Amino acid sequence: MFLDRNRQIAGVFIARAATLFIAIISLIPLFACTTVNEDYNAAKKHHRPDGFQNNYTDATDKSRSDLLRWQWERARAGLPKPPEKPTPVVAPDMKFVSANLGATQEPAITWIGHATMLVQMGGLNILTDPHFSQRAAPVQFAGPKRYQPPGIALKDLPRIDVVLLSHNHYDHLDTASVKALNSQSGGAPLFIVPLGVKKWFAAEGITNVQQMDWWDKQTIKTAAGQVEVHFTPVQHWSARSLGDRRATLWGAFAVFAPDFHFYFGGDTGYSQDFIDTQKHFAEQQTDAKGGGFDMALIAVGAYEPRWFMKEQHVNPEEAVQIHLDLKAKRSVGVHWGTFDLTDESLDQPPKDLAAARAAKKLHQEAFDVMAIGQTLKLPKRKPAL
Repeated sequence: MFLDRNRQIAGVFIARAATLFIAIISLIPLFACTTVNEDYNAAKKHHRPDGFQNNYTDATDKSRSDLLRWQWERARAGLPKPPEKPTPVVAPDMKFVSANLGATQEPAITWIGHATMLVQMGGLNILTDPHFSQRAAPVQFAGPKRYQPPGIALKDLPRIDVVLLSHNHYDHLDTASVKALNSQSGGAPLFIVPLGVKKWFAAEGITNVQQMDWWDKQTIKTAAGQVEVHFTPVQHWSARSLGDRRATLWGAFAVFAPDFHFYFGGDTGYSQDFIDTQKHFAEQQTDAKGGGFDMALIAVGAYEPRWFMKEQHVNPEEAVQIHLDLKAKRSVGVHWGTFDLTDESLDQPPKDLAAARAAKKLHQEAFDVMAIGQTLKLPKRKPAL
């Protein structure tokens, strides 16, 4: 019996090996960086000659033995367990989304899936971390598979003006998706990316790219006024192959328009970076100027087991703390319900978020999740007094 059980576990482990090898560079920094940082600035503490580092820890690094332990424990426990319910999906309101342009535009967000959100504000259509492919991997025959189709198909998107790219992991930077967006009718969007990632885009023939360091600002002029895009620090890492760990930067975005302020956190572990971010923008977000972020998009998935994921992926309890640190008026949980990346079930993040929200005595509307395809229409920011 004992031998049969061990053979069964070993069989599951071996069966997962091919998929794990493909996904490994999207999850675990195992190999040393062998690149040279062409953007190195010795005056900046998060820069180093071969890449970049976090502000408050280097503990995002994991060893091969850590990885093997995680995968062995995962196989023995049969994780992740199937979800009790599928991720909720609704038909997109394409009539509204397509017409929500120009001077009459209402602030609105539409969840496409995972970390991909269509944000309509300031006269712009903005897309975060676009991923429309079937798998979050460098190939489409192996690796984490999409459980729900995108809330809006690529071909049905309104023209995208700006793409915000938080980092280069495969579940956030998808080659087919960005190449399709680059070829959209009406001209390529502006791709705003972290330091070092512009070179990757150039190799793919994509040239309308602006790369940013932490605390850099990009101003975009629109018919509705000016939109400021700021790149801010979070605790994570980057890798696109087995030898480029932390060779390019990662981060979050704070976007300001007269009618709306929003924050997109990308991928992150919990750190003081969120308190730093709130303090950095405090003068722009006083009560007299309309207060804090009108909407924060914060990752709530891919967090188990905690001993392995804690430094690189927040859990819902930590996501709620980020909401509080940022002093956001409202937050929505993203980065869940689309790809099985870690040990929690696909439907577990909303349950844990509800418990974390209750523990802080927050109303459900203050920090909730959306259905894939759902659009939230949001109030315009009150003008400064």
